[in-house]
Amino acid sequence: QRLHSCPDLVSFMVELKTVLEIALKNTQDLHIPRPSEYYSCLVRDLEILGWNKVAYVDSGLSTVKLKAEDSCGRQHLITLKLNAKYPTEPPDCLVDFPIPFAVSWMPQNSLIDIYNQFLAALESLKEFWDALDEIDERTWVLEPENPTLSATTRRIAIGNNVSVSIEVDPRHPNMLPECYFLGADHAVNPLRAKLNNNMHLWNPEISLLRNLRELLEIDFPSRAVLEKSDFAKDCGICYAYRLDGSAPDQVCDDPRCGQPFHQACLYEWLQGLPTSRQSFNVIFGECPYCNK
Repeated sequence: QRLHSCPDLVSFMVELKTVLEIALKNTQDLHIPRPSEYYSCLVRDLEILGWNKVAYVDSGLSTVKLKAEDSCGRQHLITLKLNAKYPTEPPDCLVDFPIPFAVSWMPQNSLIDIYNQFLAALESLKEFWDALDEIDERTWVLEPENPTLSATTRRIAIGNNVSVSIEVDPRHPNMLPECYFLGADHAVNPLRAKLNNNMHLWNPEISLLRNLRELLEIDFPSRAVLEKSDFAKDCGICYAYRLDGSAPDQVCDDPRCGQPFHQACLYEWLQGLPTSRQSFNVIFGECPYCNK
């Protein structure tokens, strides 16, 4: 229709160029056969590596997924995207790591060299994953709900609507992590004070979780004894616990209330109240639950 309505040849050519560009963008890349040397080299490398380490190969032999198990039994995958110049050029390597994975590659290298570097990287991250595995198994982690191997944060429940969010350094997992407390001021201020006063007691020779227990002088709620519903309440505005994957992270400061809210719900609620006031990006107003 656009081409039919063109008044002259120049307009027609401009419209034709636009239509063709749009069509090309929406067209999937056509599979172009690669040199026979590419296929013979790749198959040889896979045979040398061992097919028991291969989790997936696509029909065009351009994407390969390799599997590995670290010394603690965790399962890992590395996805290799190979271009037509392999092995002159290395494949792109995709991994679920908390740090970048850079491959050292020479034209004479093969997939087994990448695999060995992958295994070495897994072992270098062992202490990081061990520390977070202990937290996942022995505490109630509020966020992330289903942590990936690359996730470096955990929001750990401490008590009724009180939690601590930690950011662990993958390269130094036994050092004191960044800690951010969430909850009413009367509940979290004593925890902040204990952390600051006991910071010098951090011992890199013991586990991350044990250090947190000793510095904060608390026992985290146990998965074996308590249910998440014992300390994780729904938002007082939307009456749901999860909103776009996030748990409530704002709490009324009144000790008699302590009702939690999602930040987004609270922001929208307070924006509609004539009694609320805003200073820069912070809104002040009454609690929707207790009006304090």
